[in-house]
Amino acid sequence: MKVLDFPLTKITLWFLIGILFCYYSKPSIYFAIPALVVGLVLFILSYFTIRKNKNINTVFGISTYFISFFIGVLTLLFHTNSLQQSNYIHCEKAFKSPQIITFTLREKLKSNSYNDRFTAIVNTIGDKPYSGKIIVNIRKDSLKNPIIGNLIKVKTVLQRNESNKNPNQFDYSQYLANKQVCAQVYLTKAELNINKKIKKDIWYYSGRLHARIVRNLDKANFNKEEMNVALALILGQQQDISTEIIQDYQYSGATHVLSVSGLHVGFIMIFINFILKPIPNTRKGSLIKLFSILLSLTTFAIISGLSPSVLRSVVMFSFLSIGNHLRRTGSIYHTLLVSILLILLFEPYFLFDVGFQLSYLALLFIVWLQPVLKKIWKPKNKIQTSVWNALTVSFAAQIGTLPLCLYYFHQFPGLFFVTNIVIIPLLSFIMIAGIIVMLFAIISSPPVFLIVIFEKSIYLLNLTIHIVASFEWFVIRDISFNSYYLLTFYLFIISAIVWTKKPDYNKLCFLLTTIILLQVSFLCTKKEIESIQEFIVYNTKKNTLISERNGRDIILYTKDSISKNNVLNFYLVGNSGRLKATNSIKNILFFKNKKIFLIDSSGVYTKNIQPDILILTQSTKINLERILRDLHPKIIIADASNSHAILKTWKLTCLKKNIPFHATNEKGYYKLN
Repeated sequence: MKVLDFPLTKITLWFLIGILFCYYSKPSIYFAIPALVVGLVLFILSYFTIRKNKNINTVFGISTYFISFFIGVLTLLFHTNSLQQSNYIHCEKAFKSPQIITFTLREKLKSNSYNDRFTAIVNTIGDKPYSGKIIVNIRKDSLKNPIIGNLIKVKTVLQRNESNKNPNQFDYSQYLANKQVCAQVYLTKAELNINKKIKKDIWYYSGRLHARIVRNLDKANFNKEEMNVALALILGQQQDISTEIIQDYQYSGATHVLSVSGLHVGFIMIFINFILKPIPNTRKGSLIKLFSILLSLTTFAIISGLSPSVLRSVVMFSFLSIGNHLRRTGSIYHTLLVSILLILLFEPYFLFDVGFQLSYLALLFIVWLQPVLKKIWKPKNKIQTSVWNALTVSFAAQIGTLPLCLYYFHQFPGLFFVTNIVIIPLLSFIMIAGIIVMLFAIISSPPVFLIVIFEKSIYLLNLTIHIVASFEWFVIRDISFNSYYLLTFYLFIISAIVWTKKPDYNKLCFLLTTIILLQVSFLCTKKEIESIQEFIVYNTKKNTLISERNGRDIILYTKDSISKNNVLNFYLVGNSGRLKATNSIKNILFFKNKKIFLIDSSGVYTKNIQPDILILTQSTKINLERILRDLHPKIIIADASNSHAILKTWKLTCLKKNIPFHATNEKGYYKLN
């Protein structure tokens, strides 16, 4: 049976389309439920009449896909916490003035320079029960941190997640929204009123287990840097890994190693199967093996803190194990579909998780493309076979995930295949050694010889990664890659694989069509870029940044010279732009017949300027009322180089005079086009 002929393929596809439709169009639940009922009625009627009239078969199929679509819609609606009336997002007073809020700490996040960060579940606001997830930022000091499961009472204001304030930046607020987090709180430890009662749920016990493991590894004098990598490799805890190590893994194309995924769970599966090998493959023995594997994977998921990457991998391999137990070895695609469907039924927002997308794409292309690549060359010995298998798996995964990686990260590690060939054998040993060490660490301090072996193997892994990453000229950065390219590149890759596997005339026509579409996407992008003219005032605190764009060419105006600026770089990469010139800021600029006047810290201006747009920077000491009376600007722009107090005063002045006021630290960058 072909994969596309499998009924679950089409059902899953329409279910995914339903989730996407709901995410982008945000339909009402009062529309989705009646539509699902209509679909169910059609389904039932067609089911009972299909035997009498074969023409009804089409109606039966359409009604099935219709139901799948609206199940997808309703799944996302029901799992969107902000739509529930009990969610804190509906408590407006909590965002305006300090309220008594109680919450339970759920998970430790990566700390920043100033705060320790946690996710927490809101319990009450004032005297009323509320629900929903928030991020708790606790100022770092010498006092002891709270633990997972602590019930905490504070008096504070909820702060909504701010959207990105500059063009083409990573949208952190949307990222948090996809995690069902709509607000944050900022606290000091002195403000925390910690209840002696602890909520002992699965996250509490997982957190205690992590703390115990870390404590016992510390007792064994495990080097801190290697230990942080070990916790990421085995338990998926990346919070304490240094920025330098993360950058090395990114540049070498080995980021997937630090995030517990199918690769890690696969190693665990191999290890468990090796231990269970003495058990005979009888009906009873096979059942014992299956139960042991499922129990081990579930335990691993709990120990790892039930992170999304671990959950999806554990669910996927659990279904693979069940498939193997039922002797359905040829249904890997079906197993993937079932795991995707089951995961998204319970957590539909995983679909918008980059890790989820990359994980399933990599596995799909390994299963689909690797056998094709493997046939290109037949090695003559075991060593060559092992290297060739590792190469083909690496290339298959990279081809499958390349367009998505370019779309999200705009860079490509050219030595990814070298990294994977070198580290996979080492990683397999590290995973086995790591599991043994962690099992010891759960009980007590592991034996010194095990710690030494494990620590040195991780040191060797980090050193290897660092050496590969040091060849920076192989890392292609700042690749402009838009949604047109993403779609057409995947169409081209899929059509090329389909034609390669079984060439015929129709498949060749499809392949050639995708090549034409690829060229069209480049031409459309080029035409779109060349037609754009825009003037932007960026939201930057220490320096005033202004850019003028004409097609691909961008002229930057800045107060101070800059060698590297991430704000500008995001804009250049996101718009396929090139920096034509960097000039000192002028007090008078012209754009599309608009006169733009800038007042800096000097506060100097002449009355006869009469600009359309007035830009205020560097907390200039001026009397804004007099300037408005003298210059008559149509709009006032104030960038983030101004102090908050001055911005507040200017805003009130403009409000009195009924003149639009745009503060970039509040509304984000200002764009004129």
